Amino acid sequence: MTVPNRLITLQELRRNDGERGSRKWIAHEGIVYDVTDCPRWRRELHENLHFPGQDLTGELADAPHTESVLRNPCVVIIGQLQRFSS
Repeated sequence: MTVPNRLITLQELRRNDGERGSRKWIAHEGIVYDVTDCPRWRRELHENLHFPGQDLTGELADAPHTESVLRNPCVVIIGQLQRFSS
């Protein structure tokens, strides 16, 4: 899996929530994915559990699938979620 060097801010991730024609992005373990073209993300709420525009790292453990679902052909890797250190 090749991850582009593009850094995505949390604000940019949140803006890509499918509203007003925007793409649907999610993040998992620091990688941002575009799931706009995935059939199970066509509605606003994925499987009645998850909204696009969020970091879903902490939620995958409760999903009925593994992270291998992020390797489906409809999923596009956008870049890395920018981490802010304090």
